[in-house]
Amino acid sequence: MPKKFAKKYIIEDRTDGVLRFYFRKRGQPKIRLHGIPGTDEFNEQYYRALKGVIESKPAGPVLAKRGTLRWLCEQYFGSAEYKMLDARTRKVRRSILESCWAEPTKPDGNKMIGDMPLSSVTSKVIRVLRDRKAEKPEAANSRVKALRQVFGWGVLDGVELAMVNPAKDVPYFKPRGQGFHSWTEAEVARFEERHPIGTKARLAFGLLFYLAQRRSDIVLFGKQHRRGDALYFTQFKGRNRNPVTLEIPIPRELVQIIDATPSGDMTFLVNDLGRPFTANGFGNKMREWCDQAGLPECTSHGLRKARAARMADRGATGHQIMAITGHQTLKEVDRYTRAANQRRLAKTATAIMEKQTDDD
Repeated sequence: MPKKFAKKYIIEDRTDGVLRFYFRKRGQPKIRLHGIPGTDEFNEQYYRALKGVIESKPAGPVLAKRGTLRWLCEQYFGSAEYKMLDARTRKVRRSILESCWAEPTKPDGNKMIGDMPLSSVTSKVIRVLRDRKAEKPEAANSRVKALRQVFGWGVLDGVELAMVNPAKDVPYFKPRGQGFHSWTEAEVARFEERHPIGTKARLAFGLLFYLAQRRSDIVLFGKQHRRGDALYFTQFKGRNRNPVTLEIPIPRELVQIIDATPSGDMTFLVNDLGRPFTANGFGNKMREWCDQAGLPECTSHGLRKARAARMADRGATGHQIMAITGHQTLKEVDRYTRAANQRRLAKTATAIMEKQTDDD
């Protein structure tokens, strides 16, 4: 319990086990005094409080005003829809939304978009938030996507905290270039030459390339997922909302690599401490292995793309590729295989024209 201190209006508080001192005068809110009683710092604060110079500040975070954009976001953070997301997705989405509500309504202004009433958050406001990240299209699109999710939840029957979804009709920026660099045949050969079978780097490469999965899946694969000559698993991404379960034959080349490489008890891949990799830790290690092979443009995700492209180049259909990668739409696969399909179709068209010329 708080107790009175020797100096007038000062109380000592150890309620949570931490010693604190407060200035408390009847009829006034208490004021926290920092430092040790008797020191010049403490006495200066005491006499300032006694004269009413120090104003009491409310403890804890300032709550958002009801009916504002920030308030809606905070309600969304408490929803089942948000809690069902993966931990990393929740963290990223929250960070994006916090950056949105911290934006000023006008450049160099002191009014924040997060304090705007929901009725004032129009598609134009969403466009402003998007366009302020125009130099980074992916970041800009992430803002639109996050706000679509918040307002999409807010207008649901039974929630009804928002009247409309102003982000729904704001288009995404088209991505620049082709996304992640897809490994070439020469780059694959270079990595294999630098990291022979039996090394951890080659095992990581083999799992990524031959199974065409994300690194979040690769770090979880272990003996328990192997059923004869196939790997049976549920993809990590979307496992709580739209789970995708796959059974993929293990290519002979990968079987050879797995059997020749020491691995962990529950995961094929383990770090230098003998523990399973985290997805980010594995990404950093793969970066190191690529650099050792002189491949600065290559990434773990680029191998998934390269495998899909190789399948397309050798005549696999979009649905056949989806059966390996786990993509849910042909549009997603097309982004991975566009160049390979163009190359294959061009060869076919040329062969047709040459045959016609020979016949003539």
